Amino acid sequence: MHLSGAHIKASPQEAGPKAGEVSIFPISQATPATFTDLYFQLTFFYFIEKGTKRVLSPTQGEVIGREGDLMIFPPESMVTMENRPVYNNNYRALGVSFTHDLIKAVFADLPTPRATNGVQVVRANTHHPADILTMIQANLDDQTLPAPIRKHRLLEPLIWLREQGIHLPTQIQDHPISQVRSLIETDLSHPWRTDEVAQHFAKSQATMRRWLSKTGQGFAKILLNTRLEHGLRLLQTTDTQVSQIALDCGFKNHSHFSDAFRKRFGIRPKDIRLAAI
Repeated sequence: MHLSGAHIKASPQEAGPKAGEVSIFPISQATPATFTDLYFQLTFFYFIEKGTKRVLSPTQGEVIGREGDLMIFPPESMVTMENRPVYNNNYRALGVSFTHDLIKAVFADLPTPRATNGVQVVRANTHHPADILTMIQANLDDQTLPAPIRKHRLLEPLIWLREQGIHLPTQIQDHPISQVRSLIETDLSHPWRTDEVAQHFAKSQATMRRWLSKTGQGFAKILLNTRLEHGLRLLQTTDTQVSQIALDCGFKNHSHFSDAFRKRFGIRPKDIRLAAI
């Protein structure tokens, strides 16, 4: 996927969750919508600028983030999420992702938290998370910084969070869904087949089916969800035409993408950007 924003290094992927050590990009949504079973492969931050975010987590129930709050999603988590715009204005947030190496550099010496899949909220009225957003943006925007110094300074916001009592998990299970999604995202427009994916992981098709059955999702569902969630991110973070997003995400045409998107999320792709009347 290819998202607009500032990055440490270029990537053929979406310039978002897997781009470099840190990626940052704006998110905008015009119409309230609920997105089911969204998967986060890396540690992901949402700095909410306008509106609210409602999250339903299998382990926590309902979690609400409001304007000015920071919501932190751990790696390999799956949640249902609702973005709620304010009256006469879009929902807006800044998304930031961190690779595992940066998280480990700051939190690896701490005991493993009991709830490694929990969504954490840093409240605006008590911890002022805008301060760490300023740190991140300043470091990414300063083109004079040598890469090693930039990387070192990008640890500062994580250290700030640790000092505020936030504990981010460093242990990941390399979940089958993550592995398959990573492969698919190398080329979303490729017509991926079960046999070639099984071959990539040095498994027979029967073994791969058993491997994926533990996740509750078969290959076809993982493929479709990866493409649709990638499309959702592009709708929220770029001005790319919907017809082009459909092709970039591996759909045959705009209609095919729109039908699948509405079936999954209950909203038309164009309504992400334009409030439904």
